[in-house]
Amino acid sequence: MEVTRSNFKDNLNKVYAAIEEADFLAIDGEFSGISDGPSVSALTNGFDTPEERYQKLKKHSMDFLLFQFGLCTFKYDLAESKYIMKSFNFYIFPKPFNRTSPDVKFVCQSSSIDFLANQGFDFNKVFRNGIPYLNQEEERQLQEQYEEKRSQAGRVGSLSFASPNAQSKCPVTIPEDQKTFIDKVVDRVDTLLQNEESASLELEPCTGFQRKLIYQTLSWKYPKGIHVETLETEKKERYIIVSKVDEEERKRREQQRQAKEQEELKDAVGFSRVIHAMANSGKLVVGHNMLLDVMHTIHQFYCPLPEDLGEFKELTTCVFPRLLDTKLMATTQPFKDLISNTSLAELEKRVKETPFSPPNVETAEGFPSYDTASEQLHEAGYDAYITGLCFISMANYLGSFLSPPKSHVSTRSKLIEPFFNKLFLMRVMDIPYLNLEGPDLQPKRDHVLYVTFPKEWKTSDLYRLFSAFGNIQVSWIDDTSAFVSLSQAEQVQIAVNTSKYAESYRIQTYAEYVEKKREEKRPAKRKWAEDGWKEAESKRLKTQAAPYGTVQGRYYNPNSFTASSAAGKRSMSPIQEESGCGDGEEEDEEEEEEEEEEEEEQGSTDANTDSQEGKKKAKRLKKAKMEPGSPSEDLPASLPAGLFDVPDTW
Repeated sequence: MEVTRSNFKDNLNKVYAAIEEADFLAIDGEFSGISDGPSVSALTNGFDTPEERYQKLKKHSMDFLLFQFGLCTFKYDLAESKYIMKSFNFYIFPKPFNRTSPDVKFVCQSSSIDFLANQGFDFNKVFRNGIPYLNQEEERQLQEQYEEKRSQAGRVGSLSFASPNAQSKCPVTIPEDQKTFIDKVVDRVDTLLQNEESASLELEPCTGFQRKLIYQTLSWKYPKGIHVETLETEKKERYIIVSKVDEEERKRREQQRQAKEQEELKDAVGFSRVIHAMANSGKLVVGHNMLLDVMHTIHQFYCPLPEDLGEFKELTTCVFPRLLDTKLMATTQPFKDLISNTSLAELEKRVKETPFSPPNVETAEGFPSYDTASEQLHEAGYDAYITGLCFISMANYLGSFLSPPKSHVSTRSKLIEPFFNKLFLMRVMDIPYLNLEGPDLQPKRDHVLYVTFPKEWKTSDLYRLFSAFGNIQVSWIDDTSAFVSLSQAEQVQIAVNTSKYAESYRIQTYAEYVEKKREEKRPAKRKWAEDGWKEAESKRLKTQAAPYGTVQGRYYNPNSFTASSAAGKRSMSPIQEESGCGDGEEEDEEEEEEEEEEEEEQGSTDANTDSQEGKKKAKRLKKAKMEPGSPSEDLPASLPAGLFDVPDTW
């Protein structure tokens, strides 16, 4: 179903109902670009850490606009042994709600726009009829504007009862250049009240300042008997209409006005209401290579992304308690040996063939169906649909390992739990995924060198430099640096030693590179004045004595986010095709945990009680959003150990 601004309100309840009844949700997004700075190869360096990849995407991808969002809901019909699918294809654009609304600035990437145009993407639907939205901070600010307007009206109204005999006096000082204008308005209202045949008076469009003077003056002079309301013409000109009413009718109209304001607020929140419904459902959300989809969704419809990767993980698992990336699923056992190409289109074709089985999916009545033979790729709704098909086929294949085999594996099965909340990291050689629920993998990179060199160097120069070491792999960082991986770790020190006297280039081990990055992040040592220690101790004692509530904690709540809004995709252009990940070195889990503890000890020491409490609240929110009353299916003891585990090493 195609959803634009013109039919969004009419279909919103259908969207809510589809989400509520679904077993899982499949999503996809289309964006106005991928990278506003480095090339795609530099944006996705083969030796990025999860933190570095997150920072790159946050810096270089979030100013693009998510302007098409695909949502497909899948509900399993046990009696018919089939899935019922409902598809929605939303066109989204941040149209300003009023003069004070955010005027969002975004960028476009020419290759991405050209690519989508060649795929038949209708940009007119986005820009002319896209669904508006607000993030939660913008929604809060708009709500406060309405409340402030009502408060001001109430204060002015209360003044009229303070001195009922002083009606000739005006409660505000009217500027000289506005007195004639206000006097004419008062005369017209007097005429209206004296004329029994007239019920209302329409004033000419005027400025916001003049409307404020009218409201204050009429509220003072006519505490009862009239109702004043601002309306808007087709040309967006604002004018005032004055109506004769009794007290009961006036109250009724005030209630109507407040209800209208709340409806306007909902309209302004717009598409964000869909994302809120998805988040509140706690349903499994499935995507393909979905890191950018998740980052953009949170950034545009909840709040700007946090600076820290750890905070992003907490925020994401609060909003979406269960995520599953079919790209990652396809690159792990038992699928890895069966699937050679994990791009979405090729994956959808592969899982129709043996040993997989095409899923039995039927389109719900009243919803348009998709034909996979026509390949409507790069329409977000269609991509979400085939993402769901891929997930069903792969999940059902896992059922063949059960005894007895099962042809249907539900979203509550423990067979798919190892894939939860792990987002595929594209083009990273030895870290396959971003782990949202714990520390990320830290593989040994003792075979990797960090090389700096003149800007005019090319890849061939690096191959020539390391020609004596056999096969190497180059991963560019920027114009003057790159990672070079050698075939044997024993060669690393030899290469470093040979560069000690070189003038045009420098070689460091990966460990030295990491240590230098850590040094750069550490705060500089403070220089203390003669009384500096006393001053610091005094501040510390004051902080300890301060009430608990005055120390502001930092945590994210899916119903109460703070900050303002701003506004990348898997296959936006041919040069951005997906690639699989390679094999790497193994890393013991205990060593990984020890290194994580060391990093925490070396990191910031500013954490306070509130931040810890915030983490606990985030976990409680996450737990509360899990589907109630849906126990997992147990695995039989006869299954091979670790068959369905997403590996901790790659």
